[in-house]
Amino acid sequence: MHRRLNAVKNLARRCRLCPRRCGVKRFAGELGECRIGYGLVYSSANLHCGEEPPISGFRGSGTIFLTSCNLHCKFCQNFPISQLRNGIETTPEGLARQMLILQARGAHNINFVTPTHQAAAIFEALIIAYENGLRLPVVYNCGGYESLEMLKLWDGIIDIYMPDIKYADDNAAVELSQAPDYVKHNRSALKEMQRQVGMLQIDENGVAVRGMLIRHLVLPENLAGTAESLKFIAEELSPQSYISLMSQYFPAFQAHHDARLARKISAIEYKQAREALDKFGLNNGWVQPF
Repeated sequence: MHRRLNAVKNLARRCRLCPRRCGVKRFAGELGECRIGYGLVYSSANLHCGEEPPISGFRGSGTIFLTSCNLHCKFCQNFPISQLRNGIETTPEGLARQMLILQARGAHNINFVTPTHQAAAIFEALIIAYENGLRLPVVYNCGGYESLEMLKLWDGIIDIYMPDIKYADDNAAVELSQAPDYVKHNRSALKEMQRQVGMLQIDENGVAVRGMLIRHLVLPENLAGTAESLKFIAEELSPQSYISLMSQYFPAFQAHHDARLARKISAIEYKQAREALDKFGLNNGWVQPF
């Protein structure tokens, strides 16, 4: 990891940590799309039992919510953290200390939520944590708008990838998340994640130890392109892929300004999403009660 750290820092120096490649000088305090410099900012670090069953396990996931995001979703349900940027400033040493506290409290894993834009500083913190006894699997829990250049530097370090597949249409991605070329970057990222860690592996206690789990949030009016996204997973990744098909959408943040987003999904919309799982033979994973 020490040998890779310089390469990671070079990506942050004129920022290329995500597909936006905004080129700001993070070490000089310049702020790009994510409005975060090089320093670390997080919202909370705690045991969390609200993740998918193999991530939460029976003791909880050691979840660290990173402040801000490289996406600007109109409907973000975590908008006080991701868009309003509420959080606590820390150092790599401070974040490493939080990881070790979570390990001592019995966490099954260290789960970084929206880490993409702070990847360089997290990388540095992980080195410190490993040197001080961290031995838990590391979860990379992201919106799926990832740089292949940065993802390849995570190879052999991240144990579990938990990306979103948010959209099947770039027009929707730009309109709703200000994410140009989301589909291309997202699908390339999912392929690279699978290459690194393979299918989700779950131990005898029902706890994930390695692999990829893909999340998809069903949106009103089929704005997420659910069937097309599931078709991609089945045909270009694997029908054995683990999917979390989420029905939990509700209008949040700026969603009430858009008539299409200003309501929850209907029972019919979620039924159609579940039927698409069956159509493409995606039998591994979880659906939510409607």
